Amino acid sequence: MAGHLTGIRCRITDAEGSYAMPLDEDAVRLARGKNLATVVTLMPDGQPQALPTWVDSDGEYLLVNTEPQRQRARNVARDPRITVLIQADGNPWDWAEVRGHVESTVTGQEARRHIDELAKKYLGADEYPNPIGPQGRVILKVAADKVNTPKKLGM
Repeated sequence: MAGHLTGIRCRITDAEGSYAMPLDEDAVRLARGKNLATVVTLMPDGQPQALPTWVDSDGEYLLVNTEPQRQRARNVARDPRITVLIQADGNPWDWAEVRGHVESTVTGQEARRHIDELAKKYLGADEYPNPIGPQGRVILKVAADKVNTPKKLGM
């Protein structure tokens, strides 16, 4: 049908070709707290994969630390779209959903240091207690394309 567009997604871009909206203050607060997130990525066949995960924020991005060989890392390497739903520990009605994309990744010592910081936050341990695989760790820096919170939805 002439003039009818389906399946078209628009994205506002800046001079570098991308734009992410700022994180909501509630999303940052929840990510910096001792709250678990559900991280959703897309499998090669398009099926969503959802896993509970530790999460963090640097104020600009959500930070998800994983191993490069894990399915979620392979998923976002192929398709950077990602959704992160963070719920407050002890209050499931205090939440933030960040729909976005993996803007960049960080590896090496910085990623290793970050998983140790997360272990301190979530476990009270001085360092991450599980073995680190030969490929090390990777931080997925999640830029927000859309943020939903109860406040934003008028709840």
